[in-house]
Amino acid sequence: MHIRPAKHLKGSILLPGDKSISHRAAIIAAMAEGETRIDNFATSVDCASTLECLGRLGVDVRRSEESSTVWIRGVGKSAFKSPDKPLDCGNSGTTMRLMAGVLAGQNFESVLTGDDSLRRRPMKRVMEPLSKMGAHFESVDGKAPLTIRGQNPLKAIEYELPVASAQIKSCVLLAGLNSDGEAAVVEPVPTRDHTERMLRWFGVDVRETDSGEGKKISLTGDATLAAEHLFVPSDISSAAFFIVAALCLPGSTLSMQGVGLNPTRAGLIDTLRNFGAGIQTANERETNYEPVGDLLVAGGLSPSSAQVLRGASIANLIDELPIIAILGTQLEHGLEVRDAAELRVKETDRITAVVENLRRMGADVEEFDDGFHVGRSKLKGARVDSFGDHRIAMAFAIAGLLATEGETEIDGSECAEVSFPAFFETLDDVVVYE
Repeated sequence: MHIRPAKHLKGSILLPGDKSISHRAAIIAAMAEGETRIDNFATSVDCASTLECLGRLGVDVRRSEESSTVWIRGVGKSAFKSPDKPLDCGNSGTTMRLMAGVLAGQNFESVLTGDDSLRRRPMKRVMEPLSKMGAHFESVDGKAPLTIRGQNPLKAIEYELPVASAQIKSCVLLAGLNSDGEAAVVEPVPTRDHTERMLRWFGVDVRETDSGEGKKISLTGDATLAAEHLFVPSDISSAAFFIVAALCLPGSTLSMQGVGLNPTRAGLIDTLRNFGAGIQTANERETNYEPVGDLLVAGGLSPSSAQVLRGASIANLIDELPIIAILGTQLEHGLEVRDAAELRVKETDRITAVVENLRRMGADVEEFDDGFHVGRSKLKGARVDSFGDHRIAMAFAIAGLLATEGETEIDGSECAEVSFPAFFETLDDVVVYE
């Protein structure tokens, strides 16, 4: 993919359904009784992997060819069928970690695997709590393929998260639905809460209390789930690329409808406003317990002080940090990101990927073990590498638009399909070059 410098962005775009919410909607619907209709289901390859896994577990999954609607007839919490071969999660860490929680509570053996990238990612973080609950695992150094011998019921535990991870939290809560009592997760640092909201939408009593060590989220194994129609908001992580492009190109005006504004994800909006961004929200509402609204972005950044992102805010910006790094090259005093070592165990080492590609484009950038510093820089077109990571590919497409000269060539740009198959077409619809 070749990207040339742009003048500004103008227009209105409709983004795909939120990937995180779509994964959870499909899995929880499969655990429910009855048929659930999910509108605006994510078009991503990752979410297709979740549907494929559910189908191999005996769940009736139908997907409209004309729209983004999915119908799922649930089998109940513990009535999944033993798969006849390993379940392929593709590139999706969310699929693997959440499905591990479901499969831990089934009375059969199953295997979760994925592509080369996914098989390098750490899975001990879900194996540990699920083993404490009674499931048995086989793996090579805590990485996929994972062989899971489930048990029903599982032992109810209270588990304190060792790292800020909504995937681990969700995994334990889903396993807790097949436990013998009250299962709980304590998170010292708040993480995205889509699972809790979705479980409540399906009728589960999810309780939140202050444990002294953080927020304690609990549910009981006797909970029942009832099918419910739902609508998936547009993905704010996908919106981030367009927001940053519009902000950095003066004269841009861009609107996006029905974007998820969940406060555990929409910290991006507050962060960008602190950077001097002109972002307005309108038509705010709630759908299946998820806040939603329209966004209007005006190009240009107001002067702001030196910016450092670190601490508790990082957990809820983790997916957006690659594109925020691109924004840093346009800020008056640059940008520093710390406490983000989790970026090193994503689809690729995103810290190294960001730093290497920015250097190729002539940016002033320094790499740390847990983040990076980006100075204000005039970017130049260059050949960059996606490293097979969808967010790196999309972030550097935006960097190419911001370059002051030359084309940017993105090797492996097709990996954007993992989360946003129509990304480049959507971008082309709103970019003005002359």
